[in-house]
Amino acid sequence: MQPKRTKHRKVFKGKRAGVATRGATLSFGTFGLKAMEAGFLTARQLEAARRAMAHFTQRGGRIWIRVFPDKPVTKHPAESRMGSGKGDVEGYVAVVKPGNLIFEMGAVVKEIAEEALRLAAHKLPVATKFVERGT
Repeated sequence: MQPKRTKHRKVFKGKRAGVATRGATLSFGTFGLKAMEAGFLTARQLEAARRAMAHFTQRGGRIWIRVFPDKPVTKHPAESRMGSGKGDVEGYVAVVKPGNLIFEMGAVVKEIAEEALRLAAHKLPVATKFVERGT
């Protein structure tokens, strides 16, 4: 996953302080996976988590990905000297803050959703929590 086109090729790092005000409540599904700490999720990590969920549910139910990797991350090539500007774009990440919903699931029973989201959480570099609608 990456944006089709961006306004700026390279962006500043930015601050990751604070909690999520948007994207913190269940909107589509009945169950969700909520981030408990701030971090960057790469497109590869999100895809690995999505595949783990889809594989466990045997493609049953619905899965919504609530974050999108639209922030370019740059990196200098190995063994290059210091300076000479900012490196090339290495990949794209989604910025998550505490409270952000990463995934939502619907049309499955609670036990299956809980296990599928647990498997997905193991693929992600941030601490997460299982949430349910109405609690």
